[in-house]
Amino acid sequence: MAVKLGKVEKKAKSYDHILIIMRHAKAEPFGEYGDRDRPLSDKGLKQAKAVGKGLLGLGLVPNRIACSGALRTQQTCAKMLKTFGDVPKVDYRQSLYDGGIQAVLDELVQTKDKHRVLMVLGHEPTMSIASQWLASHDSDPATLDQLNLGLSTASIAVFGSNKPFSQWQLHDADLIAVITPNDFD
Repeated sequence: MAVKLGKVEKKAKSYDHILIIMRHAKAEPFGEYGDRDRPLSDKGLKQAKAVGKGLLGLGLVPNRIACSGALRTQQTCAKMLKTFGDVPKVDYRQSLYDGGIQAVLDELVQTKDKHRVLMVLGHEPTMSIASQWLASHDSDPATLDQLNLGLSTASIAVFGSNKPFSQWQLHDADLIAVITPNDFD
């Protein structure tokens, strides 16, 4: 099912606060590297660039990015920052590598009310499980079902709410879309 980016953009504009939960782009396989030190593959570099350009095109450049401390997430973020420029403030967090869902929820609480677009950049299965917990029961069932499969590399889940992030509760945000890098082609 193709994502209609125009509809995503229009719906996102109707909310005061947008959360983008992203899984890092494609990394090199295990073997030569320890898990934390796995770099992005060539495909991953292309994915990160496509997502960065896609978010810019949707008008969803984050004000703040909370990024895992693993190399592959840092490289994903760096590639997108080349497109975003100096707009996002980036916080690198070890907790987003090994802290589970609570680390994602902690980032919401720590985000100032003035920030409209927050990106949390981390790993599976934490990103898709956190997305399932945040999505309201009124979200589109087909979009919710996509989260059951997990987020593929460089995919994003986009949420909206009129509440500041610090006030979000479980099942409180509207799941607007799940977007893969190929959707931005």
